Amino acid sequence: MSTESVRTVVSLTDRSPSISGPEIVAQLVPPRQFEGASLENYRPDADYPSQQEAVAAVAAFGGAAERPARQGLFRRRAAAPQALPGLYLDGGFGVGKTHLLAALWHRASGRKYFGTFIEYTALVGAVGYAGAAQQLKGASLVCIDEFELDDPGDTMMMTRLLGDLAEDGTRIAATSNTPPNALGEGRFAAADFLREIQGLSDRFTTLRIDGTDYRRREVSAHAVVTDDLDAAVQAAEGVVSVDGFDALVAHLSTVHPSKYVKMLDGLDAVALSDVRPLASQTDALRLVAFVDRLYDAQVRVIASGTPVDQVFGEEMLAGGYRKKYLRAMSRLVALTLLP
Repeated sequence: MSTESVRTVVSLTDRSPSISGPEIVAQLVPPRQFEGASLENYRPDADYPSQQEAVAAVAAFGGAAERPARQGLFRRRAAAPQALPGLYLDGGFGVGKTHLLAALWHRASGRKYFGTFIEYTALVGAVGYAGAAQQLKGASLVCIDEFELDDPGDTMMMTRLLGDLAEDGTRIAATSNTPPNALGEGRFAAADFLREIQGLSDRFTTLRIDGTDYRRREVSAHAVVTDDLDAAVQAAEGVVSVDGFDALVAHLSTVHPSKYVKMLDGLDAVALSDVRPLASQTDALRLVAFVDRLYDAQVRVIASGTPVDQVFGEEMLAGGYRKKYLRAMSRLVALTLLP
């Protein structure tokens, strides 16, 4: 943003937007920071050969011959194509899975979609299952970032949706996160994915990507905290929202997660005062969804109080939503370091 920009202060708690199905579909493209993602500008870590192997796998998947008509992922007995029409990338946080998925999307021709798991479930919530299937029908490629397995209902719904799309010839690519330093958990994540997608499983090429979180390779272990929020806001440029942490958490409970993206329209930074650890897992999961939208939009976070990556307690991190919380922590660190 130009240094001549005028700072404007707003409040997120004043924003209660609406969103339609077509608006959600229009947003099914790679996040802003991946608009130029390609296999050529992906930088594999030489210490982890699986990253270079992933580049080759994505190139092969993207360069596969045109799909035969009506040969979907559920047609197990049909003649096998040269390349499987599904690709699944599993790995830790910050190893470049989203970059590779976005690079694949950019290489694809025809009508194509790129979204997180929650964005596709939000589409179903907005227009119903039949409406979502109709909106996506006929796409050449559907990319699903951060496929989630912790909600059986959503997983079954997405499996059905992917099956219906695949029957029409759509190719599917997906990623999922594995917590770092979790021995053997990468293999289990891939196994869980293949089990949950049921009839789709034998049509996916699965690949594990190892590595360290690039967002933390050369930065401090925790998010940046400001001792003087007012001064930090005064120094910021563009449109800045200023809210108390508790007030924002309470407001998020009144807005459907599919609408969080529109809450951030036009914002350059989000300032939160008096951040503290969360006691409610429901509040924590809403915050995770909100952080995902902040990260996609690359909105800087300015905060006072507890470091924002420490709002999820040990009990939460030991539970079934561990991967979501770790992803949010990684992203919050990065967002507090944005200029």
